[in-house]
Amino acid sequence: MQHNMDKPGNIMIIDDTPANLRLLDTMLSNEGYHIYAFTMVDMAYTAAWKNPPDLILMDINMPEINGYQACHIFKNNPQLKDIPIIFISALNDPVNKVRAFRMGGVDYINKPFQFEEVLARIQTHLKIYQMQSQLSEANHRLEELVSEQVREIADSQMATIMALARLAQSRDDNTGRHLERVYSFSRVLTQRLQATDLYADRLNDSTVECIPYACFLHDIGKVAIPDSILLKPGKLTPQEFAIMKTHAQIGAETLQTVFNRYPGNKLIQIGIAVARWHHERWDGSGYPDGLAGDEIPLEARLMSLVDVYDALRSERPYKGSISHEETRAIILACSGSQLDPAVVQAFLDVEAEFARIFTCLGGEAD
Repeated sequence: MQHNMDKPGNIMIIDDTPANLRLLDTMLSNEGYHIYAFTMVDMAYTAAWKNPPDLILMDINMPEINGYQACHIFKNNPQLKDIPIIFISALNDPVNKVRAFRMGGVDYINKPFQFEEVLARIQTHLKIYQMQSQLSEANHRLEELVSEQVREIADSQMATIMALARLAQSRDDNTGRHLERVYSFSRVLTQRLQATDLYADRLNDSTVECIPYACFLHDIGKVAIPDSILLKPGKLTPQEFAIMKTHAQIGAETLQTVFNRYPGNKLIQIGIAVARWHHERWDGSGYPDGLAGDEIPLEARLMSLVDVYDALRSERPYKGSISHEETRAIILACSGSQLDPAVVQAFLDVEAEFARIFTCLGGEAD
């Protein structure tokens, strides 16, 4: 499906309460969106089959077919499965929110809602959906072009992937420098690991070229995490942290849908591993799968160290920054527990370059 990002999207609303439908219909229509409103899931499904919308707003508590069941129905249809579904519900329990994401929802808005929030979420997910569609179209074109055109389109595809990652990151880092540092850190660290005997067999030139770009995608799943959690200045509650942790699985599953269509895309394949497992720990106490040691893909172990370094060095609303020397000491202390000792050793070999990159790309000199 071709998408024009300069035009409003087609939005389907499914809610068994007519007053809710009228309210959202009026508000979104005034913003220029084309609205299709339904009180019954079966009617909405038939309409979507004939004319797929760009995004669906769906209630959960509905008679006969609830929102979770409806989401399952839509996701089982190859023609409709990629349409982003935002749940909008009065259910505030984190269990319901986690279930919504597991069923395939991309976001969750609580009732009563602020329309500005609804509008912002819709705009964000329409952009992501449109970018994903463009990425798929770019991949399809790539297969059809003659050899002398391949490189030009591959560069365009890469730019689209980077734009998608930047969009996800922009919610809590509007400078974009975090992703620039992640790219540079991971490139230096990957090249150093390639030069060692331990991992040289796993790091050919093609893989080394892909890993820094794949690391760009590590937190892409955070686009599904509510602002109230993602941007919270204080410590997260256990329930909030449970929701935050879902970003790893959500990001991997989002990239997996692309890889299923284009299984030859090595960048996306590595990106899946990085997104899903960069919060695993060497000792097995991480998430989401509790992998340990060499069970964790090397690229995810590498990203884990990069993430720790940049998080410690960076200032946030809830914490100050610390020096390179303090960060180095913490990383060394985490060797063998949180971090792969071999990756830590590679970091120590290039730590001066890490310090330089951080200072050059938005950090403060020690």
